[in-house]
Amino acid sequence: MTETFNAFVVDEKDGNVTNEFKKLTFDDLPEGEVLIKVKYSGINYKDALATRANTKIVQSYPMVPGIDIAGVVESSDTNTFDKGDEVVVTGYELGTNHYGGFSEYARVKEEWIVPLPKDLTLEEAMIYGTAGYTAGLAIERLEHNGLSVEKDDVLVRGATGGVGTLATMMLDSIGYDVIASTGKQGVEDRLKTLGAKEVISRIKESDSKPLGKRQWQAVIDPIGGESLSQIIKQLDYEGSVAVIGMTGGTQFETSVFPFILRGANVIGIDSVYTAMNRRKHIWRRLSRDLKPDKLHDIKQIVEFKDIEQYINEVLEHNNSGRIVIKFED
Repeated sequence: MTETFNAFVVDEKDGNVTNEFKKLTFDDLPEGEVLIKVKYSGINYKDALATRANTKIVQSYPMVPGIDIAGVVESSDTNTFDKGDEVVVTGYELGTNHYGGFSEYARVKEEWIVPLPKDLTLEEAMIYGTAGYTAGLAIERLEHNGLSVEKDDVLVRGATGGVGTLATMMLDSIGYDVIASTGKQGVEDRLKTLGAKEVISRIKESDSKPLGKRQWQAVIDPIGGESLSQIIKQLDYEGSVAVIGMTGGTQFETSVFPFILRGANVIGIDSVYTAMNRRKHIWRRLSRDLKPDKLHDIKQIVEFKDIEQYINEVLEHNNSGRIVIKFED
């Protein structure tokens, strides 16, 4: 085993944030029972923000970003994992408070690790990444709250983003009619190819009426913000919205009417600290019934050495699909 390895390190000094490749030793890695040779990671918007100042993503410096890891166990101090096991790690403040996936090796706690499901490859696990896992978790929670293929349409907001794209594909794969909402132009054909029945423009707060026309049995919402109030007004009877993100803002106002007159549900989705039994269950579903036929159509495989270029693309919203980092063997 090599004595040093490459990692992409974010550091801060006097308010200035730097990003550079560094040679690390295994002594530089944080504590944990399992050492993983990273095979794939992915560039999420959160990872890109971690490389910039004043975003409050990184909790302590220096930090190796990368909230997603797929790799092979190099060594283990536990009875649960053995050398050679293929594993996935997401969540648990990986890449924000614990060195993450932008490194040839990572050391993590045993209780954070999901064994790779047998019907999934390491590459496919990172096409999903946190985005796919979160979309799968949202679908599962919505199903527990009455989501059914026998009912009306499901709305997916932010449909060109990671969560939105994968949610659209997964819902279509299990038989739902998906309405994809996006503010981007020229993407209608692609979203329909990936599974959307219809593509509509971005939902906005439109009026002050306490209730709107009933349209959707469920909504997957990575946007949040003030427009969430309009979404709640337009849920069908006993409809649910799974709130995943806040790219549109952190606050919204609503009344009690959708809740007491239509039985509306607002479900918060936390992918960071999900209980391990549920986490394993969702990953099994991602390898089976939720796995879209066109999963590989949304991947862009890039080399680790080119990571800065693709971080900039993510920050500038010039990417589409999922950027997957492949490490050399």
